[in-house]
Amino acid sequence: MATGMAIMGFGGGAMIGSPLAAELMKTFASSTGVGVWQTFVVMALVYFVFMIGGALGYRVPATGWKPEGWTPPAVQGSNVMITYGHVHVKKVWGIPQFWLVWMVLCMNVSAGIGVIGMASPMLQEVFGGGLIGLDKKYLELDKVQLAAIAGVAAGFTALLSLFNIGGRFFWASLSDKLGRKMTYVVFFVLGGLLYASIPASAAAGSKLLFVAAVCVILSMYGGGFATVPAYLADLFGTQMVGAIHGRLLTAWATAGILGPVVVNYMREYQLGLGLPREQVYNQTMYILVSMLVIGLICNLMIRPVDAKHFMSKAELAEEKRLAHERNAAGDIGPSTQSYHASPVIWVVLAWTAVGVPLAWGVYKTLINVGKFFQ
Repeated sequence: MATGMAIMGFGGGAMIGSPLAAELMKTFASSTGVGVWQTFVVMALVYFVFMIGGALGYRVPATGWKPEGWTPPAVQGSNVMITYGHVHVKKVWGIPQFWLVWMVLCMNVSAGIGVIGMASPMLQEVFGGGLIGLDKKYLELDKVQLAAIAGVAAGFTALLSLFNIGGRFFWASLSDKLGRKMTYVVFFVLGGLLYASIPASAAAGSKLLFVAAVCVILSMYGGGFATVPAYLADLFGTQMVGAIHGRLLTAWATAGILGPVVVNYMREYQLGLGLPREQVYNQTMYILVSMLVIGLICNLMIRPVDAKHFMSKAELAEEKRLAHERNAAGDIGPSTQSYHASPVIWVVLAWTAVGVPLAWGVYKTLINVGKFFQ
């Protein structure tokens, strides 16, 4: 759940930044310019304040620290996928489980990014005039009608952003109950069924089923991001999970190329064959399903990491000492290592600083979502 809440900020930032930039450009627009440079300056200052404030507010609990009066809950059974050892980041490249998780993330993200990139044009081209109550195909619409369905598609995109950010919290929290491996099984099995259902929903003209499928898919895309840090911690331990996660994100970079390239190539290829626009996405969906099948196979192959890869007690103690020294050397102002819980007033102020802009971003997004349901 904690990683889900943290990674919600990734989607939340886009939800805030996009409408903020639009509002600032309207404010600074003049007869001599559209206000781009002024908008960049203001946003840079806003980002600087929030990012520096967040960086200076970090506190790392001291080794072995527990909240006062807190008793760990009794363990119900055991999860063999959760390790009690710690793998050094230098060894992770040679461990098969790392590359299996790499493929799991790459396939999940490739399929998700593929949908994100084509969600708006796919909705417009599949349903055409049906989005505004007209019995016309996309190419039969005039400029005014095209602008109208573009507005509906903008609302659809805003709706997807809500499911994206909500999925990061929902699925990451659910993974605490189901386990990370089973959560990804759900992503791949349910996701595959939903991807495969989209061509049928489109052919039947069911906007409800189409939109519902894409929304759930986007929630699992966000959930995949939020769940993978905990998956890594379960497999490789927590001591160096941040560095290991950084290396795993090369899968995201790869997916950022693979997903859009496959989607765009298939769309252009099928348009070149003369297929109607409302049908050019069908084969693409089945290709994305095949990616999810690959991801599912890789996920099912993941087993607990062999104990030979773990650091010894002496090695772990040395790494903790070095980490403590690095934290102390990099401290600016109060120490980042804390033996006490943060004062309540600081917690309230921190949540306010995050919650108010996020609430504004959600409000602006809901306004756009309303266009879809009009």
